[in-house]
Amino acid sequence: MAQMAAAGRDDGAADGQDDRQQQVQVAGRARTAAEYRQDMDSLDLLRDLTSRPRDAAERLRHQLNPVTLNARPGGHPNSVAWLLWHTGREIDVQLADLVGGEQVWTAGGFDQRFGLGPAGDAVGYGHTDAEARRIVIEDGGGVLDYVHATLAAMDDYLGTLSAAALDDIIDEQWDPPVSRGARLVSIVDDAVQHLAQAAYVLGMPLGE
Repeated sequence: MAQMAAAGRDDGAADGQDDRQQQVQVAGRARTAAEYRQDMDSLDLLRDLTSRPRDAAERLRHQLNPVTLNARPGGHPNSVAWLLWHTGREIDVQLADLVGGEQVWTAGGFDQRFGLGPAGDAVGYGHTDAEARRIVIEDGGGVLDYVHATLAAMDDYLGTLSAAALDDIIDEQWDPPVSRGARLVSIVDDAVQHLAQAAYVLGMPLGE
């Protein structure tokens, strides 16, 4: 897969906010931080983590059109369309492997919706420049729908797990072997990186 420098942002820092819960007026007084406190376990953290790429993807919606989706600044083969498609594919394929079920790509009819043929059925890892350039998508809303659908499937999967299940070893091909929890974090981390790359490209003057 052709590499692109990741560019991210901390939503809290960018908006001049922090993660402290704002006080809310309740029954004539402001609730204290202690009253907001809730115990979080590892699954709660994963659910919160999964919401981050969903929000990041949605913020791109108003910037997507056939030109911005398929522009390749500097001749780089990974367009915004490629980045969004790959985001969905890497979530989808790895999650389907964990679940043991059908990919959202086919179950949701996205393979037919985009009409990319065998190129669309791939994931994008190890793509040559020519292969990456075959991913041309003009339906910005559609590719975001795909990303959202894969993240919704991941959220559903988290709902079936216990915290203890995150410790299960699911891939012994690596050293050290990969646990279920580590794989889930890796999936979301990859998604966040590629969405940040897409946001960076969309900040460039790509034309109308």
